[in-house]
Amino acid sequence: MYYPPALGRLVDALQRLPGIGPKTAQRLAFHLLKQPAEAVRALADALVDLKTRVSHCARCFNLTDEGPCRICADPSRDAGLLCVVEEPNDLLAMERTGEYRGRYHVLLGALSPLDGIGPDELKVRELLARLDADPVREVILATNPNVEGDATAIYLAKLMRPLGVRVTRIARGLPVGSDLEYADEVTLARALEGRKEV
Repeated sequence: MYYPPALGRLVDALQRLPGIGPKTAQRLAFHLLKQPAEAVRALADALVDLKTRVSHCARCFNLTDEGPCRICADPSRDAGLLCVVEEPNDLLAMERTGEYRGRYHVLLGALSPLDGIGPDELKVRELLARLDADPVREVILATNPNVEGDATAIYLAKLMRPLGVRVTRIARGLPVGSDLEYADEVTLARALEGRKEV
């Protein structure tokens, strides 16, 4: 399809975003064309601001616009609890629960040998340095419940076991409000493994 060059560049750029295909990219581009110049400029400024102001916290590798991040700087957080997650959006999901009041360590990925992601591509060395420097009593492994997340959790647990720190993994099981008959076998098996005393 023919586009003026500027429109074609925008459609191509939008298609590079995750979950955006050619039709959605075209729809977004045409939507932006209908917007006032100020609104488009505000979006462009927000994108530039994002890249210039937001970085990773030097301590936990969460996203922040200050150093250290707000969670690391919060004295009311339990410094003896450390939750290890794969990505900053996983940290946000944990925070939304309102249940966890410890600190975090973001790995910035998960082990995936097929994709060329090994321990050196993750923030594993930094995690071990934190455990050596800080009095952490428990590390909660909150990696994703998939092959890469499980491999990462197992690898980290083996590394941390000799350090004398308690290492736990978040439980898995049935989502609230679901029916047993619709659950797959793996989910049911994990729910049985993670059962608690009533």
